[in-house]
Amino acid sequence: QVQLVESGGGLVQAGGSLRLSCAASGRTFNMYTIAWFRQAPGKEREFVAVISRGDGITDSADSVKGRFTISRDNAKLTTYLQMNSLKPGDTAIYYCAADPRSAWYARREAGRYDYWGQGTQVTVSS
Repeated sequence: QVQLVESGGGLVQAGGSLRLSCAASGRTFNMYTIAWFRQAPGKEREFVAVISRGDGITDSADSVKGRFTISRDNAKLTTYLQMNSLKPGDTAIYYCAADPRSAWYARREAGRYDYWGQGTQVTVSS
């Protein structure tokens, strides 16, 4: 089992940057695929980015490609989401999630992830 805690959210102007962190507990952190999802008011939770265990292969949603970068530091049990060129449409609660089965083919499906953090609010003003 793993516990996840997000941090780094806040209020930023359009065009600005934020770096979100997802700190995990548990010695098996490097065995999990870790993803970021987000949920805006009145909308469904949507996939943002994911990083595999092991060799750290990444994937991201088209809406954030070229602006957001996911990375992980297994020694620090932490996953990061660097967000640049932020837009008002990026406003949402951002969640990190862990998949112990690391089913890469289902990496964008929220239902595959067993463990979730409490979320961190990101607000981008125009």
